[in-house]
Amino acid sequence: MTEQRVREPVDTRPAQRPQRIPLVGRYVDVVPVDASAHGDSLYAAATGPGTETIWTYLSVGPWTDRASLDAWLTQAERSEDPFVCALVEKTSAKALGVATYMRIEPAHGVIEVGGIWFTPALQRTRAATEAMYLMAKNAFEVLRYRRYEWKCNAFNEPSRRAALRLGFTYEGLFRQHMIARGRNRDTAWFSMLDGEWPARRAAFERWLAPENFDAAGRQRSPLAAGSATG
Repeated sequence: MTEQRVREPVDTRPAQRPQRIPLVGRYVDVVPVDASAHGDSLYAAATGPGTETIWTYLSVGPWTDRASLDAWLTQAERSEDPFVCALVEKTSAKALGVATYMRIEPAHGVIEVGGIWFTPALQRTRAATEAMYLMAKNAFEVLRYRRYEWKCNAFNEPSRRAALRLGFTYEGLFRQHMIARGRNRDTAWFSMLDGEWPARRAAFERWLAPENFDAAGRQRSPLAAGSATG
C-alpha cells in the first residue's frame, strides 16, 4: 500500500477575531474606523489632485462627495469582516489612510490584510510601514493567527513590490479570480506564516528604529524582511 502522507498536527484552538482597540505605534496609530472621528481628514486627504491612482485596483472609491464617503465609513465601522481600520498619523493626528483585516477564518487561523489605501500624505512614509508592522504583529502575537495573507490585482506592481518588501512570500497567480469594476482580475497571492514572523518582526523593528534615519529623514538601511518569491 502506498504511504499516505500527512502534515504535522497543530493546535486547533481558534484564533481570535480582531478587537476594537487601538494599535499604538511611534509614528502611527491603527484604530477601528469611526465615521465621525475620521471622516474630515480622510476626505481631505483622499480627494483632489494626486489621488486619482489610489483607486484603480481597489473595490471602493473614489469619493465624489463627502456624503458618499460618510455612507461607506458608517457601514465600515459596523462591519466585523471586513474589519476596517483608520491609520492616524501621529504628528498631524489625522487619519491619512485605511487598512483592513478581511476573509477572517479563526478556525483555520487565517486572516488577510487588504483594502489598503494610503493617501499621498501617507505614501512612502515610516508611518505607512509601521501600520503594516502593527497589524501583522497584532495578527500573530495577540490574535494568534497562523497565516497572514496579502492579495492584489496581478497588474498592481506597487502592491506586489510592497508585499515582498514587507516580508510576504509570493505563492502564485489565481487566473480569472474575480470581476473587479467590470473587468477580469487575475490575483497574485502572498502569505506570511507564524513561524516566519520572528525574523520579519526583527527586520521591521530594525528599519523603524529612529537611528535608521538621518537628520533629513532618509533611511540608512532598507527594509529587508526576508521575503521570498516562491
